[in-house]
Amino acid sequence: MKTVSFDVVVVGLGAVGSATLYQLSKRGIAALGIDQFEPPHALGSSHGETRITRLAVGEGEEYVALAKRSHEIWAELEALSGKKIRTKTGGILLDSGVNPWSKHGVEGFWERTLRYAQNQQVSHRVLDLIEANTNYPAFQLPATGKVYWEEEAGYLFPEQAIETQLDQAKKQGATIWTSSKVKSIQSEGAHFRIQVEGKEVLAKQIVLTVGGWLKDFLPISSKKKLKICRQVLYWLAVEEGFTDWQRYPVWMWGYGAAPEDFIYGFPSLDGKTIKMASESFVEVDHPDQLNREVTAEEQEIFWNTKVEGKLVGLKKQFLKTSVCFYTVTEDSQFLIEAMAGDKNFLWVSACSGHGFKHSAALGEHLVQRLGF
Repeated sequence: MKTVSFDVVVVGLGAVGSATLYQLSKRGIAALGIDQFEPPHALGSSHGETRITRLAVGEGEEYVALAKRSHEIWAELEALSGKKIRTKTGGILLDSGVNPWSKHGVEGFWERTLRYAQNQQVSHRVLDLIEANTNYPAFQLPATGKVYWEEEAGYLFPEQAIETQLDQAKKQGATIWTSSKVKSIQSEGAHFRIQVEGKEVLAKQIVLTVGGWLKDFLPISSKKKLKICRQVLYWLAVEEGFTDWQRYPVWMWGYGAAPEDFIYGFPSLDGKTIKMASESFVEVDHPDQLNREVTAEEQEIFWNTKVEGKLVGLKKQFLKTSVCFYTVTEDSQFLIEAMAGDKNFLWVSACSGHGFKHSAALGEHLVQRLGF
């Protein structure tokens, strides 16, 4: 078996892995990216047409700088490639104002978002209900409702973002192996020996960004920190003539105290459907065990509990569905850790469901952590 050598190997080429490989290639580092599938693909956490991006991040004020830097990197990639990655629509954050809204384990998510926007000079406004109802009549907010509007929010095309970063990484000298499953990683003095199907690699440094498949590599103590949760995306038909869904901002709405009391969605890209979803925190042991079928019963429950009484201007017609998953930590924060304390082997969580908007800057951060 032939052995090849690289300075850095990135295992897993989704949102964070593709960003890391791109940043390594910018610096002229001899880097290899490996993925068991053919990214961008629909088996992980980085697919489904669109992802929300916003700057004032209620999950933690420390994430605002990452979101801002990611916007700069998306713009850089768009200029290099001529491809559209980010669309600015503005964004609204709704709170029913009845029970404190807990999202990703954070109490008072709406209030935190507003405070972080104020602290971090994020362009925003608080809309009164008359203005909100006039501009966005689809939302049936109660009289206690609150509406935060952010200028720089919008959506990303996740598949395009991943593909563009991988294309640019290749143009800048990176090597990429797809449909290549890593069998084992062993530390050997100043190097790591990586066994891939039919191949062997020596690396000075490793970044492990495989999302939920981290459970195949981590010790039991670290595996316990991660919870894999199935998520379903829905595309619903819009009612013709009620409201112009194509001019809507991206939106998020917390309507109760439980983490699942939450819906989010996007403007219509085709004038016929909108994509929307909720969140679920029911655990699945491993990504390979994920049920990727969406039943008629699930669609009925989603309509009855997430749509009816909250949104108008939609038909009870599900034209498409898709399944992805979150890899969640107990506090819903990111994990960046050194494997067995070795600073040359970093593993990174899949960011608890709020990571895509930060992924471009997170890749840059990881490369800096490696010393480049």
